[in-house]
Amino acid sequence: MSDLFEPLAFASGARMKNRFMLAPLTNLQSYADGTLSDDEYRWLTLRAHGGFGATMTCASHVQAAGLGFPGQLGCFSDDHLPGLTRLANGIHEGYSLAILQLHHAGMRSPADAIGEAPLCPSDNTEFGARALSEDEVTQVADAFLDAAKRAEQAGFDGVELHGAHGYLLGQFLSPGINQRSDRYGGSLENRARLLLEIIEGIRARCRPDFLLGLRLSPERFDIVLGEMLELAQQLCREGQLDFLDMSLWDGFKEPAEAGYEGQSLLSLFAGIDRGTVRLGSAGNIRSGAAAARCLAEGADFVLTGRAAILHHDLPRRIAADPAFEPVANPVSRAYLAQEGLGEPFIDYMATWKGFVAD
Repeated sequence: MSDLFEPLAFASGARMKNRFMLAPLTNLQSYADGTLSDDEYRWLTLRAHGGFGATMTCASHVQAAGLGFPGQLGCFSDDHLPGLTRLANGIHEGYSLAILQLHHAGMRSPADAIGEAPLCPSDNTEFGARALSEDEVTQVADAFLDAAKRAEQAGFDGVELHGAHGYLLGQFLSPGINQRSDRYGGSLENRARLLLEIIEGIRARCRPDFLLGLRLSPERFDIVLGEMLELAQQLCREGQLDFLDMSLWDGFKEPAEAGYEGQSLLSLFAGIDRGTVRLGSAGNIRSGAAAARCLAEGADFVLTGRAAILHHDLPRRIAADPAFEPVANPVSRAYLAQEGLGEPFIDYMATWKGFVAD
């Protein structure tokens, strides 16, 4: 358990004071134009002050057309810089690393909210999405680079690219969704090209000690586990990332795909030759025991979500009591307000079965 409270150094030079990172959580709390609200500021800075070694924002969209949900924090305009600067400063006051997650929802952008058909690697009738032209793919890449530079200007320690959960970068990685016939479709090498160009571009544009991470999903969302293992190994070999954040839902379970019996999802990625790239594990980590097990199975740090919603000071509670377990759900709306959630966030969590008391 003591390993959870050892510092962790990243290749770019940043250091986490412990092995707890706040997972990037949808919370619906910012304003319609993407500017920071007091609710979102309070939710995140309370976790920074609660002992998290790194505090990551919700998915923040890099283009207006990449909106994924109402009340999403934006990073696609310089108009967002004052709020982002305030947020980075507030997180740093809690002696926590500040990380902005960069995101584009792609075909999952709601058409009525963005005022146009959502964008996708290929035409998609299920979502009413249209294929990006090759010029538009370049524009998307530039938007990620601009957003990373904006985060750097605002004082964030780094960014994470959201390549998981079936959003745009993950849509490009999918052999089913991505039906392109140009250099961004077909082989895994081509489907990963946009992601790799963004990683290379951020490294060229931002300062050398700027943290760069990537979130991937190895299952669901029309993703092939073997391909994600291959991609993760390539990224670790190239060494441009500081960390991989594997969103595993439950890292201790066996993969759904045949051929991996007797192994856990986490063990598959922990077994990669990672070089200097740190591995984070997210998924069903609710206690100190679960977090310690992740480290014992090869992760370098853990990302906690639901337990961090229930306890803003989860790391401190675990440090004080290694046997600490989060309060049982459902919890009251008043309890969540006390833990720093605004009304929109509480309303959202009420849609999660059994989380909020009626």
